[in-house]
Amino acid sequence: MLLIKSLVIALLCGLVLAVTGTGLWVWQGLQSLDSPSVLEEPVMFEVPSGSSFDAVARSMESESLVADSFWLRLYGRIYPEQARIKTGEYEFSNGETPKDMLDAMVAGRVKTWSIQFIEGKTFSDMRAALASNPQLAKVTTDWSAEQIMTTLGAEGEHPEGRFFPDTYLFSGQESDLDILRRAYEKMNRVLAEEWEARAEGLPYESPYEALIMASIVERETGVPEERDEVAGVFVRRLQKGMRLQTDPTVIYGMGDQYEGRIGRKDLQTDTPYNTYRINGLPPTPIALTGREAIHAALHPAEGDTFYFVAKGDGTHQFSRTLAEHQKAVRAYQLQRRSDYRSFPPATAEKDPEE
Repeated sequence: MLLIKSLVIALLCGLVLAVTGTGLWVWQGLQSLDSPSVLEEPVMFEVPSGSSFDAVARSMESESLVADSFWLRLYGRIYPEQARIKTGEYEFSNGETPKDMLDAMVAGRVKTWSIQFIEGKTFSDMRAALASNPQLAKVTTDWSAEQIMTTLGAEGEHPEGRFFPDTYLFSGQESDLDILRRAYEKMNRVLAEEWEARAEGLPYESPYEALIMASIVERETGVPEERDEVAGVFVRRLQKGMRLQTDPTVIYGMGDQYEGRIGRKDLQTDTPYNTYRINGLPPTPIALTGREAIHAALHPAEGDTFYFVAKGDGTHQFSRTLAEHQKAVRAYQLQRRSDYRSFPPATAEKDPEE
């Protein structure tokens, strides 16, 4: 009887020691998930769509992001809410722990890049920026402009000016078509908002006509405080039945034939965009247009000026009469300064809005 009692005690002691040892082993293993990683440079790690948590854990081990995926898989079973990781591409840096990485994947903090579309540039420039971006998946590279607009639900629309210039953030799961869709939809929102709050008595029959005017304002000046004054000149010319006579529309109509200068022959050549030859607005916008230019087109400055000429420092001289304008042309155009420029110096890049 004493022997049996001794065996039972021994077995219980052994069991306690085994449980304690196993518990210590498990605790130490899970603690390894709090150990900072040692990475020579940031690592890009992808979670493909449909991946299981176990597969992701093993992939992290193969990328040396975790020493033993067993502990990560065990952790996911103990805490199932921490196993709900999201598809995407993640960037992990030296010093992050496996738990830090897991938290990022559960929260969906995917790696993002940015692409910028600049006010005053064209749809063609926008497509070139999309095509040259190395991180962006390419869908529309070989598409025509018509195919793009049809896919966006805008069949028959001219693409120029229909996309909002901005800095857009994107993840590795997005394509050039996704960016185009976001820019198109944002322009629709901005134009609708500005049109709703427009001034009275404007010579536009639709938001699209206002956008055309805004694109001309965008191309005519890069000085914020001049936008509404430039818009005022053009609005008054439309109201008086005068031609707009603005060079940027002529340049746009010339297309690839433009080589940096406009000649007398160019001003006399009939194109749908030559506002020296046509009445009213050109048929489409001529550039990517920001909110400020749209606002100016819909809130033009009051006044009595009908002319303006570039002074060579990025600003313009505004005139009430043709005689005043001709005098300004002689002062600023016929005797150009050596550092003449149509636009002011470039400013710092804006923070992304999206």
